[in-house]
Amino acid sequence: MEEGKRQRQVAGVLQEELNDIFRRLGFNMMYGGMVSISSVKVTPDLLEARIYVSFFKVADEKAAMKKIDERSWEIKKELSDRVKHQLRRMPVLHFFLDDTLEHVFKMEEVFKQINADDAQRKADGNEKATEEQP
Repeated sequence: MEEGKRQRQVAGVLQEELNDIFRRLGFNMMYGGMVSISSVKVTPDLLEARIYVSFFKVADEKAAMKKIDERSWEIKKELSDRVKHQLRRMPVLHFFLDDTLEHVFKMEEVFKQINADDAQRKADGNEKATEEQP
């Protein structure tokens, strides 16, 4: 089902405010890496928000997610203070790990390996061709 205009608007406002809150509360840099809100999805009734958190070079992602979950009440309070004039009800926040960046790095490694294998095969093919020529 396609996301409605109001859902996208609310998700955009929540994402922008949450990124600012994360910076202010010091969540943007944890465990030696960067943390950001990669996307926000809001249910059609606007009562629940799925917040996808992206980690870059964070040493312990599970501990970082636990820390975010433990302080979610503080995040929600700050967020509700900021958007109270834009929303009738504050959505319930659910935080999820966004592992898209991890998949991108894995795919890059696979492509590098494929290119290296192709280069090796071409080099082996050229060596055989020069050996066969009299």
